[in-house]
Amino acid sequence: MKFSSIARPLSLVALLTASTAALADPVGEWRVADGTATVRIHRCGAALCGNIATTASAPGKDDRNPDPRKRNRSVLGMEILINMRPAGANLWSGTSYDAVDGQYYATQISLEGDSSLKIQGCAPGGGTCGTETWTRVR
Repeated sequence: MKFSSIARPLSLVALLTASTAALADPVGEWRVADGTATVRIHRCGAALCGNIATTASAPGKDDRNPDPRKRNRSVLGMEILINMRPAGANLWSGTSYDAVDGQYYATQISLEGDSSLKIQGCAPGGGTCGTETWTRVR
């Protein structure tokens, strides 16, 4: 009988903890792996999107964009995580854009705890893949 009275509160705590983990959310501001920028992840309809929020130095231009009309735009405010849709527990899939090389990548993001976000991207057509971890700023 004593076990039952102890087990119920512990079960409730476990349930609440599991619910909190399931509700983990990458919405917020994240510092990229090399520290050169932060990205603000926000909801965009049923998906998540991410825009460059700050840069460590003066923001550059998107001069390697495949669209010549966009090459003079600032990277500040640029959307780099595009249409990231739920793909599992703490996992979202979509597209990312890298202004450094002007390429779009098939991308998955996954939370690794409350303060780490793993970004995995692969070039189209089975090209090179890479991974980096971002750190939550807020």
